[in-house]
Amino acid sequence: MTQTTLHPTLAGTLAPVPSLTRDILLVVGAALLMALIAQAEIPLQPVPVTLQTLGVLLIGAALGWKRGAAALTLYLAMGAVGLPVFAGGSGSFAKFLGATGGYLLSYPFAAAAAGLLVERFGLDRRPLGAAAAMLVASVIIYALGLAWLSAVTGLQGQALLTAGLTPFLLGDALKIGLAAALLPAAWALVRQK
Repeated sequence: MTQTTLHPTLAGTLAPVPSLTRDILLVVGAALLMALIAQAEIPLQPVPVTLQTLGVLLIGAALGWKRGAAALTLYLAMGAVGLPVFAGGSGSFAKFLGATGGYLLSYPFAAAAAGLLVERFGLDRRPLGAAAAMLVASVIIYALGLAWLSAVTGLQGQALLTAGLTPFLLGDALKIGLAAALLPAAWALVRQK
């Protein structure tokens, strides 16, 4: 059997005894945290500014690729059945068909990418490494989000970038910086124990 995980995740280090119960609690807890984070919203059209991307980045890096993707998939399922977990307390399957659908659907993939980079290369131990993992995850969010936004609205070129990218760049840079500071700080605390 080949060992693919070279570096433990923060969650795996804090709860080192593997069990199905531990994994379920981590996934459910992260999905609920994401639902809480999503309530912080600045309404813009067609895509609001939220803290959801910060949640995706931190959840993926802290839980690893499998549990991170599972947590964000659970979060999306909660919203799809109508629970008010999306931005502004909304929730319905129709959200996936609208302008923000691609951004939402990208979350499990972005969390998995951040988690995979953390597990394979230990990028969450230093700020620059953590920022690199968060940047890769953010690119995934934008790629899927912009493609979907274009398909749903017909926007292209500069109009698409103005609606779905430009207003979010500064905020996402701050979120990446925050995540890149929080993760190494959390590891420093864990090492002191």
